[in-house]
Amino acid sequence: MHKAKFDKKQTRLNVCRLAVLGLLITACNPVPSTSNDQTTALSVTNAALEMAEPEQVGMDSERLNRVTEAMQAYVDDGLLAGGGTMAARDNKLVHYESVGYRDLESQALMTNDAIFRIYSMSKPVTGVALMILYEEGKFRLADPVEKYIPEFRDLQVYKGVDAEGNILTDPQNHKMTIRELMSHTGGLSYGIFAQSPVDSKYVEAGLLSNDDTLAEFTGKLGQIPLKHQPGSRWEYSVSVDVQGYLVEKLSGQSFGEFLEQRLFEPLAMTDTDFHVPEEKASRFAQVYGYDGSGKLTPGEGFPNANFLEDPAFESGGGGLVSTAMDYMRFAQMVLNGGELDGVRILAPLTLDLMHRDQTPLNMQGPMSGDVGGTSFGLDFAVVENPVEAEGYSKGEFYWGGAAGTWFWIDPVENLVFVGMIQQFGQLRPNVRATSKRLLYQSIMEPRGI
Repeated sequence: MHKAKFDKKQTRLNVCRLAVLGLLITACNPVPSTSNDQTTALSVTNAALEMAEPEQVGMDSERLNRVTEAMQAYVDDGLLAGGGTMAARDNKLVHYESVGYRDLESQALMTNDAIFRIYSMSKPVTGVALMILYEEGKFRLADPVEKYIPEFRDLQVYKGVDAEGNILTDPQNHKMTIRELMSHTGGLSYGIFAQSPVDSKYVEAGLLSNDDTLAEFTGKLGQIPLKHQPGSRWEYSVSVDVQGYLVEKLSGQSFGEFLEQRLFEPLAMTDTDFHVPEEKASRFAQVYGYDGSGKLTPGEGFPNANFLEDPAFESGGGGLVSTAMDYMRFAQMVLNGGELDGVRILAPLTLDLMHRDQTPLNMQGPMSGDVGGTSFGLDFAVVENPVEAEGYSKGEFYWGGAAGTWFWIDPVENLVFVGMIQQFGQLRPNVRATSKRLLYQSIMEPRGI
């Protein structure tokens, strides 16, 4: 890798700020944008979200621009290669910007149509897909998972090891339910966030190798004891990949086919898939980590990740790629109670169920305990106490991805925010906290006070 150039004048040229006066979209940047204007215009046309000046929805343009300025500062300081941010209030798009580079080595500028690995932001998408089948009466949340996935019929629960290191087990206190599967309380693990004999079994089985089909993955998982009794503890897990298999079992389609037909096509999410096809590869953002000196270095965060090939393993937990606009359309549909542009995906009360606390009272876990004032719904984290969570609205729900992507939905302020970067590592700037602080201080007409 040659040394990246972080010239402030050059990188500021890539701030793609859009505003609308009537039906006209004009650039508000004081300097010409180096973004692909044709691509940007196409993205806005496809959005079908009405563009508006922030003042039309009770926000301040100058203050809102601080989000872009902060992102640009991270690029200028060499902490961030590039990224994109979007915000909508009252179903109107008020912020849609890109800064920095899609690829530092080639100096390819970040554009609004860049494609990103969204990793765990795949999870809410999978949850919505499964709830489509819930509305069709294909299952109840209280149903045991084994009713539809026989590979889970003989699951045991880890209780310790004997003198030789062999795993000892107990029977389940009750059969894992679909509600527990969707709230990370089913007793499953990930095999990468903690060290235990059960996590070691996940690694030995190659559960995250991406080489298996969903059926093969679930079969292997069914041979490993649960880490905890179902319903006893919150632990981030592979449960959403199991949900993808459940979609296959209940629908009779492959998971990818179901997503395409029931979500992506209806919502015009034209760039969301389990891989980036060859004709779109030039738009795929490079992912970065940090070398020993703290400099940005290209490289996948997971050794087996290859998003340029159609995978055997369609991971509902972390396998999707998407654009900021595609994910904004998904998130806006969720905020709207299941509808966008006249297309209804779910009923309002079904979405409401998804972002209500679904965990037992006072449940703690290795990841949920890191953020006070939050609980977990069905594939969404939920803010219960804004003061403790350092949030702004009770009922806000959100999630993020391993390579730095993030989003949140605020029903109180009728607000959606989507952010996209591609970076791993402890040195990654806290773009989530920064964007939230700056976004909310741009609201001049709050609804929550």
